[in-house]
Amino acid sequence: MTEYVSLDVRPTLRNGGEPFEAIMAAVAALQPGQGLRLYATFKPVPLLNVLGARGFSHQAREIGGGDWEVLFTPATTAATPA
Repeated sequence: MTEYVSLDVRPTLRNGGEPFEAIMAAVAALQPGQGLRLYATFKPVPLLNVLGARGFSHQAREIGGGDWEVLFTPATTAATPA
C-alpha cells in the first residue's frame, strides 16, 4: 500500500509563482513505498508526462472550485484508490 506525501501548490500558483522545483524536490525526497498527493489549481497535464517518464502512474480528480488532486504512484507500488 502506498503512503502519500501531500504537497499543496495552490497558494504558489494563485500568487503567480512556478511550483515545478518544489514538486520535483518533493518527488526526489520520497522514500520507497511513498507517492505524492499534489493539490493544484488546474490539471497539471505536462507534469503527468514528466513524472510518467520517471515511472509514476497517476490518478487525477477535480475536487471542486477548479482545484485538482493528483496521486502520483511509483510504478513499483500498486495504486490503492482513495
